[in-house]
Amino acid sequence: MTETNSTTPVAQQKPKKKEGLLGNLLLNIVIPTLVLTKLSGDDWLGTKWALVVALAFPLGYGLRDLIRSGKVNFFSALGTISILLTGGISLLELDPQYIAIKEAAIPGLLGIATVASLYTRWPLVKTLLYNDQILDTAKIAQSLANKGNQGAFERTLQQASWMIAASFFLSSVLNYVLAKVILQSPPGTEAFNEELGKMTALSYPVIALPATIILMLVLFFLFSRIGKLTGLKLEEVMVAQ
Repeated sequence: MTETNSTTPVAQQKPKKKEGLLGNLLLNIVIPTLVLTKLSGDDWLGTKWALVVALAFPLGYGLRDLIRSGKVNFFSALGTISILLTGGISLLELDPQYIAIKEAAIPGLLGIATVASLYTRWPLVKTLLYNDQILDTAKIAQSLANKGNQGAFERTLQQASWMIAASFFLSSVLNYVLAKVILQSPPGTEAFNEELGKMTALSYPVIALPATIILMLVLFFLFSRIGKLTGLKLEEVMVAQ
């Protein structure tokens, strides 16, 4: 007599493992930086192939994220477009100022979009922070209605939106300054590739870190206001991961 396995397929399924920070940094910053700074010489890959190989890592990372999730992530798509623009400008050997403009334009456009979304039914802050993946929005909405604090919470979301927009505008300025200061050599040269690698390496501490700190402050502000306006504790409104 064959013994039946009572464990259901659902119970056997393991949750998808989230991409670690180390893998993100390696594929988007560390490996491209090393390729551009160490392998751009004629004895190795040469300037054009080093650029192609270096950009292939973050591009492949973005495409892999798209395949795994099965849907288009707006920010991943924007990152992929940014990589393709950097590659195109560099391979066509256009003036480096176009890279500086591109570096400033993308976060700048995100900042404008964040502000503009305040005047629509879909504020960007709800996509980024106030959503069902992070918070139990139904419970929060019910508590706000019970206490008559819906208007005060909408003002909180507006304030959070302006803070997020400010972080994007700050990134825009820092991106432009970093590119203008570092990219001094003409594209198509080994020196340009090394400068591009240096800019990639510095983008995390100079740009991403301040933006992350601001985002954490916005989260703290939003969570504290939710607690004050609903009377609920943080653990009562957070979605279990």
